[in-house]
Amino acid sequence: MKQKFSTQELTTMALLAALLCVSSYLSIQLPFSAVPITAQTLVINMIALLLKPKKAGITVGIWILLGLVGLPVFSGGKGGFGVLAGATGGYIIGYLVAVILISLMKGNKNKVIRSMISVFVGIPIIYAVGVPWMKVLLGLTWPAAFTAGLLPFIPGDVIKCVAAVYICKPLYKVVNAAN
Repeated sequence: MKQKFSTQELTTMALLAALLCVSSYLSIQLPFSAVPITAQTLVINMIALLLKPKKAGITVGIWILLGLVGLPVFSGGKGGFGVLAGATGGYIIGYLVAVILISLMKGNKNKVIRSMISVFVGIPIIYAVGVPWMKVLLGLTWPAAFTAGLLPFIPGDVIKCVAAVYICKPLYKVVNAAN
């Protein structure tokens, strides 16, 4: 059965994909890591908290496809297949997995506690895909991979998780009004 999206749903998905593109430009390159600090995890959490799993997956999938065809939508304004095949590619794939999982876990209710638990379970999924990917591609040891691809990001991601939950709390009714 073919599912059709309403104009509001498509507009919301497009706006969130655009926000994810913009968040990629809010990037701080760390001197000891191939992975920059970005606002992407904040937006990934927002997409997951505002959309149902299928829509969240499609939204992030569109962003990935835009980057794959060469548009500068990945961190630091990069694009192309080389980014996905590079050291940060695992994090990008992790975003897709995490956004669907977080959306599934938060359910259909707009509850702060459930949303908080969902984002704090979802963020480690990004690390679980990204860190081993980076380790293998760069030939790092596990301690070096954790130092470069995980540890410096934990404090910021905790803040971004909490921020996403409280940003999305009032937006949830607006986004889901017609659904």
